[in-house]
Amino acid sequence: MGTHRHAKAVEKSKDWVSGRTGPTTGQARAVIRALLSRVTGRFSSELGLTLSAHRRRDLFLWFLAALLYGARISGSIVARTHAEFVRRGLTSPQAIVKSGWDGLVRALDAGGYVRYDFKTATKLLEVMNHLLDQYDGDLERLHDAAADAFDLEARLKSLGKGIGDVTVQIFLRELRDIWPKAQPTLSPLSILAAKDLALFSTERGGSSRPTVDQLRVLWKRSAVGGMYFSDFESALVRLGRDYCRRQRTRTCPLREFCA
Repeated sequence: MGTHRHAKAVEKSKDWVSGRTGPTTGQARAVIRALLSRVTGRFSSELGLTLSAHRRRDLFLWFLAALLYGARISGSIVARTHAEFVRRGLTSPQAIVKSGWDGLVRALDAGGYVRYDFKTATKLLEVMNHLLDQYDGDLERLHDAAADAFDLEARLKSLGKGIGDVTVQIFLRELRDIWPKAQPTLSPLSILAAKDLALFSTERGGSSRPTVDQLRVLWKRSAVGGMYFSDFESALVRLGRDYCRRQRTRTCPLREFCA
């Protein structure tokens, strides 16, 4: 009898890893806990920011980081440049506008953001001026003025030509647990990682593409203490970016769970 149960468990595990079925609660919990213990979560936390509805300075600094992350440039350069802005006191829309184009270029160059310095300085000035004119420089006002999730994204994009889908997705991803209207689509990188970890079923009749709702269900069943859903989602993005996309299976920290 025990041998029969073991055989069934082995077959069930094979079906999960092959993507024919979704993971059991125990399997999902093992994957999620391993992911969050081996891969860093939220990018905002890495920058020393604490996102909440009452910390407007950190919220703005995360918006600034999302604008910097939006270009095709390494995360380490973004982190250095972001730290340089903080060091120079460029921590509000007013301070950035007052710094002027030349001051922004100097700050960007000091952080190593050289490749996009002129373009980014122009974009930052446009965005900050619009944020000040339309919402008195307050991102909370922008969120409150939005009718729904789609309007929120449209309002963010309307702040400047340089704000596209990627920047909006980066910014709102870590605000899911804070802003009710922050409901961006999943990043292709998190989708890739979720597929490789077989965190959802691709059996006939099921979705071939994971959704936020599917991942939220897994998170509710397997939540890690002290962590948020955005930590889980951000860790998937990092895994997809650094390993899945580049097919670095030998060095992947989750290689034993790879489908």
